[in-house]
Amino acid sequence: MSYARKNLKNVIGAIVGILTLAAIAVWQFYLFATFSVNANVLNAPSGSGHLWWAGTMTVFACSAAFLVFMVFVRHDTEDDLHITAMRRL
Repeated sequence: MSYARKNLKNVIGAIVGILTLAAIAVWQFYLFATFSVNANVLNAPSGSGHLWWAGTMTVFACSAAFLVFMVFVRHDTEDDLHITAMRRL
């Protein structure tokens, strides 16, 4: 039985966490892309803070997805099948 089937609650939690990080990254990038500077305000920020948050959340989401994937491809030691052959003399 695979690790994913054994720990379904952890798998669902990991997927929800990764999707949340990805949604925050997309939202922050959207805020950066649609940022408009009011012409009446001098020294208005350029919205680069949103871009930094988007990049940071993207790195976190990709790192978390990589770690979850590495856990899923882990070899399950309980599923080992030891086959021994009898030697004929």
